[in-house]
Amino acid sequence: MKIAQLFSQGRTVFSCEVFPPKKTSPVDSIFRTLDGLEAIRPDFISVTYGAGGSAAVNQSTREIAAIIQNQYHIPAMAHLTCVSSTRQEVDALLAGLEADGVENVLALRGDISPDRPPCTDFAHASQLTAYIRERGGFGISGACYPEGHPESPDLVSDIRHLKEKVDAGAEHLVSQLFFDNDDFFRFLERCRIAGINVPIEAGIMPVLNRKSIERMVSLCGASLPRKLTRLLARYGDHPQALREAGLAYAVDQIADLIAGGVDGIHLYTMNNPDVARHISDSVAAIRRV
Repeated sequence: MKIAQLFSQGRTVFSCEVFPPKKTSPVDSIFRTLDGLEAIRPDFISVTYGAGGSAAVNQSTREIAAIIQNQYHIPAMAHLTCVSSTRQEVDALLAGLEADGVENVLALRGDISPDRPPCTDFAHASQLTAYIRERGGFGISGACYPEGHPESPDLVSDIRHLKEKVDAGAEHLVSQLFFDNDDFFRFLERCRIAGINVPIEAGIMPVLNRKSIERMVSLCGASLPRKLTRLLARYGDHPQALREAGLAYAVDQIADLIAGGVDGIHLYTMNNPDVARHISDSVAAIRRV
């Protein structure tokens, strides 16, 4: 099933993201994560390309997406990046995904790695999106930034580039993490005014570790609202307390987003199925209303 079709069913879509194991770990180490996610039956699972990206990493992404699609029978969405893929590699990966029955891709520019020169066949995600659309056969998703892309000069430019991506063929958008729902709702309003009318999922990352979340925030440009900084200050040095507070914060975010009519929730699981299950169970009744 193409991801965009899920949003025509009149309910809040709930999806999850996983990432390939480290290079030192076998690809089948992902099974513990997938076994845990199978119990909550997300509408789809996306698979990242891994930090830095490479042909080998993209192959792991393809393998995991095929496992999700064919062994767990959950729609899979494979990430595909400009900076880590030549046109030839894109063609090969798409052909492999098609052979595996994977129908969905998330077209991204990707993060530029200092250890690997970027590929230059596609300069922007919109170009990769247009190329995949012209090839045909795939549901295409794109990324968006509620607070603006870190490299964008302003929010107006950011929305304009996002509109170009949608016009190029992105049928569904997944947001980068954010912690203030008002930022997301303002972003949605800007999108709709600009004529971006595809489904937009809210990306939620539970706060479980202070150093980890501070690193993620520095990379993606998300801000920390006062309510969250208080939690980090009070519980940051107490792992179990921060875990409980962070899970409660994520559940509260999701409940408010669903009440506000969000199209979907995309949970960044960090390959932790127990966290995903806790959050899914906590909002199960809310999602049915």
